[in-house]
Amino acid sequence: MPELPEVETTVRGLARFMEGERITRVTLNRADLRRPFPPELVQVLTGAQVTSLGRRAKYGLIHTDRDQTLVFHLGMSGRWRIDPSEDDKHDHVVIETASNRFALCDPRRFGSVDLVGTADLEAWPIFATMGPEPLGDAFTPARLKSALTGRKQAIKLCLLDQRVVAGLGNIYVCEALWRAGIHPRKPGGKVTRPQIERLVPAIKDVLTQSIGDGGSTLRDYAAPDGELGYFATRFDVYGREGEPCRREDGGIVRRLAQGGRSTWYCPKCQR
Repeated sequence: MPELPEVETTVRGLARFMEGERITRVTLNRADLRRPFPPELVQVLTGAQVTSLGRRAKYGLIHTDRDQTLVFHLGMSGRWRIDPSEDDKHDHVVIETASNRFALCDPRRFGSVDLVGTADLEAWPIFATMGPEPLGDAFTPARLKSALTGRKQAIKLCLLDQRVVAGLGNIYVCEALWRAGIHPRKPGGKVTRPQIERLVPAIKDVLTQSIGDGGSTLRDYAAPDGELGYFATRFDVYGREGEPCRREDGGIVRRLAQGGRSTWYCPKCQR
């Protein structure tokens, strides 16, 4: 599943070609993805100018001069294609401008497309309960410590809770916990202040590095221009079960199941 860095890479890629452009045509090749498309989607977007693009958690935002924002989620396998050389049967939403053609391709159809008043984005039900952006100034050790106080749930699962921090996914939580030296099963409320002081910058660093690398190309994901991200070549623990810990401390990377997902960690340096 595309995670925050992959969505950020997508948004930045789209912005290069879409920002400032006027939408000339919108085509819906089916009635829904994970949920039905807004009935007014085509009417509202046709003729609108794209003023800017952004991201909230794992959602991409396309803002228009009609005070309406297209909110998209890539689901399990979604990605945008810019000026595709040929049509794909999984291109479910196609947006055209005078200069380019943008196709949202989603073979598994777990993605979504919504239309939300720009001024109402923070109050939109999906966003209203979300925690701070992990790359934002509001995500601090003090803020995380407060959110974890009294939590008996494993820290790995706490960090995947969008109410604690928005947009973190399995890959980058595993990597950040390794960098901070925290065992993924440790109860959130028992993570010490020094550990949290390491964890917050570790989260920010791993996300920033992945964005710089164009994300992690896993299975179907690619940036809008077709380029493949290469952060996966830097994984310290994710997917490395049975391999030596990169800290060269004699530890061997293990895998365990948490909340229906796999977790990779080093039992020697993560405590």
